[in-house]
Amino acid sequence: MMINELEVVIDRFEGHFAVLVFGENEILWPKNKLPEHAHEGDVMVLVAKKDADATKDRTELAKTMLNELLKKDED
Repeated sequence: MMINELEVVIDRFEGHFAVLVFGENEILWPKNKLPEHAHEGDVMVLVAKKDADATKDRTELAKTMLNELLKKDED
């Protein structure tokens, strides 16, 4: 499994979101998904990893939904 990390800084808070900055880019992140006591200026590390099982489940669900729609069109 490949794991990628991205270092970001909490720039500010806007409502229920933190604005995370990396380079010239910004990400809105739900405040309730940050560690407790996170503050403006804190450096955070975001981790991205692929969830093959969840991807497979979503693909199967999409196929099932499409097949149901196409079946209804035939009726």
